[in-house]
Amino acid sequence: MKKLIVLGPGCPRCEQLLRLTGQAAEELGIEYHLDKITDIARFSDFGLMMTPGLVIDDELKVQGKVPSLDEIKSMLA
Repeated sequence: MKKLIVLGPGCPRCEQLLRLTGQAAEELGIEYHLDKITDIARFSDFGLMMTPGLVIDDELKVQGKVPSLDEIKSMLA
């Protein structure tokens, strides 16, 4: 099971990343657990410098941008 975490304060870009990440996982048919962390104090636990961020299996993969659906799918595959 993939552990997916979106890091962000709740801005539209963070919400877009959350939606796209869930969509990518569903389209790939993988088992996953998707969380969203909005507590800014916890962002540094993942090494995040710019929001939004995407963590896959405890590894920060994206920060400061919203990747395309296809880019997210390639990260999850």
